[in-house]
Amino acid sequence: MSTGEGTLPAPASTRSIASSSMERGLDGSRTATGLDTLLDYLLASKRSLSSTTLVWRANEIVHGAREALTEGVVLRARAGFLRQAMAEQWRLLARIQHGIEQAAGRGQADFEATLRELDDADARLQATVDVLQSTVVERSMRPADEGPRSLHHFVDEQNVERLKSGLKESIDQVQEAQRALRQTIQDFSHDLHRLQHAVEAKAAADETRAADASMLPILPSLESHAKEMADLLESLVRHFDLCVTALKHTEGGAGAVAAHAVTTDDRRPPAGAGAAAVETMGDEERGEMLDVLGRDAAELEDVVLEIRDRLAEMEAQSDDLTAFLDRLAASHAEALAAFELLEDVGTRLRRYVRRSRESVGRWHEHKSRIRDRMQELDGLRDFYDHFAAAYDDLLIEIGHRRDTQKKVQAVVKDAMASAFRHDQGDYLPSDIWPGLMSPPIRYEIVPLDMDAGSIPDISRKLIEQATRRAHHRL
Repeated sequence: MSTGEGTLPAPASTRSIASSSMERGLDGSRTATGLDTLLDYLLASKRSLSSTTLVWRANEIVHGAREALTEGVVLRARAGFLRQAMAEQWRLLARIQHGIEQAAGRGQADFEATLRELDDADARLQATVDVLQSTVVERSMRPADEGPRSLHHFVDEQNVERLKSGLKESIDQVQEAQRALRQTIQDFSHDLHRLQHAVEAKAAADETRAADASMLPILPSLESHAKEMADLLESLVRHFDLCVTALKHTEGGAGAVAAHAVTTDDRRPPAGAGAAAVETMGDEERGEMLDVLGRDAAELEDVVLEIRDRLAEMEAQSDDLTAFLDRLAASHAEALAAFELLEDVGTRLRRYVRRSRESVGRWHEHKSRIRDRMQELDGLRDFYDHFAAAYDDLLIEIGHRRDTQKKVQAVVKDAMASAFRHDQGDYLPSDIWPGLMSPPIRYEIVPLDMDAGSIPDISRKLIEQATRRAHHRL
């Protein structure tokens, strides 16, 4: 068995020591190593083998990291697929919402335009009503015991009230449908806003991508640490075996081996602990072995410390990996929650579209009713205009009848006058015309309709005003 090289690889800070020449005394000769020193080496080596649990832990970290990274890749792919699919669905929903908003906007604009037309029609009707209310019927045309009355007194307002009541009902129903549609659009917009926030998640995605890039080299680093720790542990085992061998080649050392070297902490017996026979070793070879053993014993604590330092770094990297996996799991959970929200929005989408169609259909239905009632209002206005015009024509007709009656009376009076005989009779002989001395022929004019009533005494000014208004209408 060769014993010229050290069994422990030197730690990073002491590798140059392990590669130096054999340790010698001040006089150049090899230093003698006693039984007590070798026992100290053995006990220290045995304690160092407790690092086996650290190596087991390192292996656990490596296996866990592999599983975590595999799970992370799966979670990342699932979350990415869900977000991409939801982004496409969101864009489709946004187009649907835009269409609903446009339909609502067109309906609102059409409704407002119709209301303006209705206001104009109502204003025209009210203007005609105002004319009727301001036109007082001539007192001489009415019974003497009747108070003053305007033309509006003779108008049946129930038709107007019926039309306005129907219009108000239609307008109220349209406005209620529009309020419901606005609420629908608001609810839809709120759903889309929540869904957009869930789909984008830009900050979380950027953080995950950055962490993902930093996690890429972590597995090779963990595997490297684990391999180095395994190699260091193997060197500790070899050092322990060398301690046992040295004791067996030292007087009184075999008993010490039997008393102390039972089983190493890695659950296997040391290489030389149960040997039945001891191989003969020369002094030169034994001296070299003890030199190596001394150097290794000096570096033992550094090797154990390096194992612990590497494990500490692996634990830190494992914590980072766990945190990264937690972020991926959270991102995946958010994607799933967003997908559930998308399903809920998809369920409500049918209601949103149905309400939009109902609102548009209701508006077209009531628009037709409003148009019909507007035509009736215009019809009433035309009737009232004709009523006011007919009253003016009535005044003109009364004036005409009064003038005609005066003309008839003047003709009769003129026909029955005897002033000619009185004025000229003295100058004409009586036999010039036999009828000279006779009175004029008398006439009798009798009204055919005795129930026609007397002609009202209307002022000439009032009749002239009616005549001007009639000419203005022409």
